[in-house]
Amino acid sequence: MLTDNSQVMSKTKELCVAIAEDPEYKSLLEKVERFLEDDASKLQFQSIQERSHELGQKQQSGLELSAGEVEDFEVAREALMQNSVARDFMDAQQSLQSVQTAIGKYVGKTLELGRVPAEEDLADQGGCCSEGG
Repeated sequence: MLTDNSQVMSKTKELCVAIAEDPEYKSLLEKVERFLEDDASKLQFQSIQERSHELGQKQQSGLELSAGEVEDFEVAREALMQNSVARDFMDAQQSLQSVQTAIGKYVGKTLELGRVPAEEDLADQGGCCSEGG
């Protein structure tokens, strides 16, 4: 089933070609590339990610966050959201993840059911394609 010349692998490769050639996908990749080439945006994004992780760790260990910590984080997060390169990157990341999740659900359900799933088969998992993809 998984040999290079099997019908499943052939169709999988066709799907990959369709994805790679899709204009919307190419646009998402351009946004990711633009972010990866922008050191200031990457640093700003990484800083917010690290601070979010630190604050989450602090909360999980039962410590209360001060109003100043929360306010400082919110100000920094809002500044990140004002950065169009970073915002486009985050949107692109979310869209790509949605596509990957939808395809994975669809293929997974096919393997589980032994047939192409209908919309109602996917409804218990939040639907196949309703998540922005």
